[in-house]
Amino acid sequence: MTKLTATTPASMSFAFFLLILAVASGGASASRLLRLPGATSKNYLTNQEHWFNQTLDHFSPYDHRHFGQRYYEYLDNFRAPDGPIFLKICGESACSGIANDYISVLAKKFGAAVVSLEHRYYGKSSPFKSLTTENLRFLSSKQALFDLAAFRQYYQDSLNAKFNRSNNDNSWFVFGVSYAGALSAWFRLKFPHLTCGSLASSAVVQAIHNFTAFDKQVGESAGPECKSVLQEITNLVDQRLGSDAEAVKTLFNAAELKNDGDFLYFLADAAVIAIQYGNPDRLCIPLIEAKKAGADLVEAYAAYVEDYYVGSFGASVQTYNQEHLKKTTLTDDTSDRLWWFQVCTEVAYFQVAPSNDSIRSPRVDSRYHLDLCKNVFGKGIYPDVTATNLYYGGTRIAGSRIIFTNGSQDPWRHASKQTSSPEMPSFIITCHNCGHGTDFRGCPQSPLVPEGDSEK
Repeated sequence: MTKLTATTPASMSFAFFLLILAVASGGASASRLLRLPGATSKNYLTNQEHWFNQTLDHFSPYDHRHFGQRYYEYLDNFRAPDGPIFLKICGESACSGIANDYISVLAKKFGAAVVSLEHRYYGKSSPFKSLTTENLRFLSSKQALFDLAAFRQYYQDSLNAKFNRSNNDNSWFVFGVSYAGALSAWFRLKFPHLTCGSLASSAVVQAIHNFTAFDKQVGESAGPECKSVLQEITNLVDQRLGSDAEAVKTLFNAAELKNDGDFLYFLADAAVIAIQYGNPDRLCIPLIEAKKAGADLVEAYAAYVEDYYVGSFGASVQTYNQEHLKKTTLTDDTSDRLWWFQVCTEVAYFQVAPSNDSIRSPRVDSRYHLDLCKNVFGKGIYPDVTATNLYYGGTRIAGSRIIFTNGSQDPWRHASKQTSSPEMPSFIITCHNCGHGTDFRGCPQSPLVPEGDSEK
């Protein structure tokens, strides 16, 4: 059973709070419903591309270069001209359209337009054709927030021109999940005059150097029996790496990972994903059964990795290969290098093994991460988490009208704001499989139905 709990005594319903923020200015009372062509894929409300001429460096008075930034708009439910605007932030990957998730239900309910801006450097929104460390210097959350502000103003002006208005502002509400959830909270913090509120789902607002709580939560979410099996598998793999590294890596179809740390990170992530996205049974049931049957646990885990992590989830081994991360040519799979640059310069989130009772190998430690940053991006590249938290406030963020939501089983929630404060309620969605971004997507065993009843 799923339940929503808030850490504030004055808990209000999620939908009601959203209603206050989205339409407080009266933006829902509009003259007509504007209809435009719908999505071209069942997974997207729309994937029709639009382009915005974005400033490259918002902080320089001398650099006036621009680049093309991709965005999407969905106006099927928009009550023109005064309906609210939902700005859905895209995060650390290519943005291929506006997904048909819970926002579509809210847009229908509130008569909102939905717009979504691709994050700079990702997807088709790269300022450069070569992703050298020097060229990546404009890739940061601070620049991304200014991108959103500039785009918000551009889009508002274009609406005003379309409806022959001047100096009118629709009510803007910002959404994001994970890193984009942090951007959603930070956008409301830094640009409160440009939005009436923010939903920060699984928002990782706290930069953390040694993120040991991540591994601990994976163990808690897996449960004691599954955790014990995973720890045994880690120990067995460590032993086999010492005796025949090539054989054990080949078993996982990961022989290309010459660095043992890269290989062990790959294996750790394979377990994390099932927990993070609400599928603990896909991970734990076959491993526990293999343990009870006396089967080879490493082989059982290799079968899970091939079937679920690589097969169903679509993970790629080369994502963990530092030689792959060094490549600077702009291709369709450069998101890995881009996100690691942000990790290595701003937020860290180093998922290191705790000093005891860890699931991942103790070889996945802080030194491994710092060496990766240096090896991939060069000397002097490391994350200044103190500066990041000083700039944004971390979990002590001093914003207003920001809703924080987290899944109870999600290890990332320990980098999010989990305690309510005035004007910033924090909800923990509690269930056996409530993972990352549960409120947007639903749980695998209780999937979201985007076409749900908008009257509720």
